[in-house]
Amino acid sequence: MSAAALSSHAFNTGDLPRHIAEAVWRGAEVGKPVSRTVSSGFTELDKELPGGGWPTHSLTELLMPQAALCEWRLLGRALPALMAEGGRVYLIAPPKQPHVGGLEQLGISAEQVVWIHTTTPVDRLWVTEQIVKSDPAGAILSWLPQARPEQIRRLQIHAQSCDAPVFLFRPVAAIHDTSPAPLRVAVALADGWQLEVRIPKRRGASLDDALYLAAMPGNLEAVIPPRLKTVPARSAAFFREEATDAWALGRVAPHPSAGQPVSH
Repeated sequence: MSAAALSSHAFNTGDLPRHIAEAVWRGAEVGKPVSRTVSSGFTELDKELPGGGWPTHSLTELLMPQAALCEWRLLGRALPALMAEGGRVYLIAPPKQPHVGGLEQLGISAEQVVWIHTTTPVDRLWVTEQIVKSDPAGAILSWLPQARPEQIRRLQIHAQSCDAPVFLFRPVAAIHDTSPAPLRVAVALADGWQLEVRIPKRRGASLDDALYLAAMPGNLEAVIPPRLKTVPARSAAFFREEATDAWALGRVAPHPSAGQPVSH
């Protein structure tokens, strides 16, 4: 075929084998992952996530200005569906002990929560890797503020064989560093009960504009007075240093069994 003929021949993914065509995307488009996705529970966010939801067989890096502040409000809508068929949510080194009562309000029973308490970055990485490699049913949530790019790359390799979505929580300052995670989402508090969400990295074009998600838990709608539904957020959310004394969802429960999972 001549060069002129090649230049006039439009590229058509339909000419490729199916498994190759599904892996091809144009840089200006939001990619379509070859693995399944799980709805985030937010229609606006699903529209911007490749495949229409949180990916499986891959890492998702969630960047936050303060630990234990936005995690459950962002993921709380997606987790119950993952637990519906006997799955569990694995919490690796959360900054605060999980509040069982708050999780149950989200539709996650205590029997479905496995809390793994570790103290050193090496232990956090090792435990995260072992759970990802075990390919459990449910979801994996790991707090890795000090992970280096090569360590995240290793986790991403293992995550490609894991059918559970894997979420890594990192400080927002890490947004300036390169990361092998295919999806990076930055989350902060906005006015009222909204979350401000940006997607600095996804398969395809990045999302520069912010999404504002109404993230008040449904069970609070009837009990929160109107004056508390419009509380202004702190300014410059994405540029605050990460705090180390953040409170977890609801009150902090007593700590009689540190180092033990919530359930076995």
